[in-house]
Amino acid sequence: MDFELTAEQQLLRNTVTDFLTARYDLEKSRAAARVGAGWQPEIWRAFAEEVGILGASLPEAVGGFGGGAVETMIIAEALGGALVVEPYVDTVVVGGGLLRRAGGARAESLLQGIAAGEVIAGLAALEADSGYDLTRVSTTARRDGDAWVLDGTKIVVTSAPLATHLLVTARTPGSDGPSLFVVDAGTAGLTLHSYRTIDERRAADIVLENVRVPGDALLGTEGAAGDSLATAVDEAIAALSAEAVGAMRRVLTDTVEYAKQRHQFGVPIASFQVLQHRMVDMHLELEQATAAAYLITLKLDAEPPIRARAAAAAKATIGRAARFIGQHAVQLHGAMGMTEELPIGHYFKRLTAIQNEWGPTTHHITRYATLTRP
Repeated sequence: MDFELTAEQQLLRNTVTDFLTARYDLEKSRAAARVGAGWQPEIWRAFAEEVGILGASLPEAVGGFGGGAVETMIIAEALGGALVVEPYVDTVVVGGGLLRRAGGARAESLLQGIAAGEVIAGLAALEADSGYDLTRVSTTARRDGDAWVLDGTKIVVTSAPLATHLLVTARTPGSDGPSLFVVDAGTAGLTLHSYRTIDERRAADIVLENVRVPGDALLGTEGAAGDSLATAVDEAIAALSAEAVGAMRRVLTDTVEYAKQRHQFGVPIASFQVLQHRMVDMHLELEQATAAAYLITLKLDAEPPIRARAAAAAKATIGRAARFIGQHAVQLHGAMGMTEELPIGHYFKRLTAIQNEWGPTTHHITRYATLTRP
């Protein structure tokens, strides 16, 4: 497996990292997340206009740069290292992927908006009875003249309070699978019950009551969104894995530095052999997580069973590593590890949330076992 980046990919990594180092202030982003709008619109515009990362993995035909999974991995890892709260994965990876596969004039227009920083998308697919199977849909869509009318509820729609457009799964009469519809924010009959998650991001539970959308709101073929949703989940897991690697790398670096500075019994605690062993174990977990993130990134274009198996392995590995590194980092920092003043507490919250996003570790262990049965 080739882990070497091309010169262009290394330039992308350096560009994004340098921008975030110079412009992305953790204290300011936490304030925006806690008491502000939940994000920084000026940073999002800079992502589009100055750095170009919103279009890096989108087709050139819609204003993107035609990059692929590796470019997405590079960007997500850098964003994770800076603990960025802006909805890159929800909008560019999940939303952009679904729109790209759906095709059509409406999807192309939205992709252009994403690349320009004007469209923020959120996937409204999870329901109270769906579990982790996004094809189990109770929300309905029915024809009414040239329009569609949607009714139903969705839960834990991440980035929904920030979104300009929601991608909603619904079942149409007579169809065997789910369909995908785009609903503009503010459409009559659409109600959001918004809240802040434990990692200081924004999400909402959604109620759709006689939500009327135009005929071209249907993305792709009626009843045929199942395969695209499965692909979107695995692409999200790949990006989330890279984000987690970036966050864990920062956590480990900060922990090692803290251990060198913190003195006990007149010497740095980094000199204690038992703590050295613990930090080595954290490093090993990080290396395994990095390999898992590379694996799913390079398998995204493989056949669906192979891709799904790699995604399950990556999510399970990332979940275990995030728990191990996060908890040990907090312990090595002592009571300070969970304070608002230190970055480590904020990273710990994000790593805890990542363990459960797109299915917890236990779910993906079971998924992997199922996929590897003869």
